[in-house]
Amino acid sequence: MKRTAIYAGTFDPITLGHLDLVQRTAGLFEHVILAVAVTSGKNTLFTVEERVALTRRVVSGFPNVEVDSFEGLLIDFARKRKVNVLVRGLRAFSDFEYEFRMTLMNRRLAPEIETLFMMPSETQSYVSSSLVKEVAAHGGDVSQSVPEVVRLALLEAYKGRRA
Repeated sequence: MKRTAIYAGTFDPITLGHLDLVQRTAGLFEHVILAVAVTSGKNTLFTVEERVALTRRVVSGFPNVEVDSFEGLLIDFARKRKVNVLVRGLRAFSDFEYEFRMTLMNRRLAPEIETLFMMPSETQSYVSSSLVKEVAAHGGDVSQSVPEVVRLALLEAYKGRRA
């Protein structure tokens, strides 16, 4: 049986912080599933199809990484895919409380599924998709925070929207 982990998120869009965690997770597990959340209570800039396509392009160099989308509870997706390890990113202490509560709920609902917390590199620890979108929406340079394909997609998405 392959050691598989799921790294889930909205990935709206995928950032270099996400990619840092993908690279390190891919080195720890034989198979990694990047699970793009269809809905997460967030207003997304990109559709789920666009987020999956961008994410696939960004991780295409990792032969043991697959991209899929899911709707509903992550633990249900994990059970469906027969995976018992979830990877979650922690950027700052402010992320911890939310992630901690979510992990405890997941543990209550699915005690067989473990959560592994990972931190991105220091250079990417401040980056969030929300911050990247805000900077891009105002014409700022996000090239140090996202892969080039994502930077171009952001430029296209915000074209004509700036005042």
